[in-house]
Amino acid sequence: MSHFLSPIFAPGFFESEAVQIALAVGALVAVVTGVVGVFTVMRGQSFAGEAFGDLGTAGGSGAYLVGVGTLWGFVLGNVIAAGAMEAIGVQRSRGRDLATGIVLGAGIGLAALFLYLYTSEHSTTGATVTILFGSAFAISSATLPLILLLSAIVLAIALMLYRPLLLSSVNAEMASARGIPVRLVGVLYLFALALAAALAAITIGTILSTALLVGPAASALRLARRPLTALLTAMGIGIGVTWLGIVLAYDSFDWPPAGQGWPVSFFVVTLVFITYLLSGLPEARRRRRAGRTPSAPPVAQPATPS
Repeated sequence: MSHFLSPIFAPGFFESEAVQIALAVGALVAVVTGVVGVFTVMRGQSFAGEAFGDLGTAGGSGAYLVGVGTLWGFVLGNVIAAGAMEAIGVQRSRGRDLATGIVLGAGIGLAALFLYLYTSEHSTTGATVTILFGSAFAISSATLPLILLLSAIVLAIALMLYRPLLLSSVNAEMASARGIPVRLVGVLYLFALALAAALAAITIGTILSTALLVGPAASALRLARRPLTALLTAMGIGIGVTWLGIVLAYDSFDWPPAGQGWPVSFFVVTLVFITYLLSGLPEARRRRRAGRTPSAPPVAQPATPS
């Protein structure tokens, strides 16, 4: 078996502890982002997902500055940002982009300050690269309990809110008429989105986390007709692109420039983009078939007697 797998998996792939942690964390994060991402796309809040990814830069750089784990910084920064968005008015559809844009601008300003202070003190850009583009192979085993806890919280919120969140995402007015506390549901969803973005950031970086948060979900909603099927499809796509990205990144250490390797985030984002393009093919085929279907001949009308 190893003989057949050798062209795909470089030597030592399955024995590497860093790879094992990356595969486990990648799968878990793909499940979380797949679930939250479907609702994000349905609610039209992809910009908020992008903002949380970028705002995580402020939290991650602040964590580097004070000497704590970056995941704590991602989580704290995104949760504070979620509270700020809610306070400004993200619960109203017309105010979502305004609130997101205001908080995003402030967060990026803080990120620039924190990264400047850190690089000035330590004379290195390693923190910037790690925060912006992630380092799946550098995730410590000590971080796993926190990742498991955060993932469990997000999935618990999604399970608890599944039906009211689904209805409020499709038609907020109807949900409100049925007695669903739409604003509370929105606040809890925003909290889950903040945590999911933080988990995605530790895998592929803050600047690219939106690709894992929105890309698989958008592809799944193209392919699936039912919400539950879309959730499962988004999870499967996320796990697939993440695992394949890890395999390619590990193999790339033998590619030029030899010994350096390509980042996992590059492969994951590229695969997400390709998957999204391919997900549109079935619908395009249906449209072409519908266009080639001959129209029914007109029915002859009986002659009117004179």
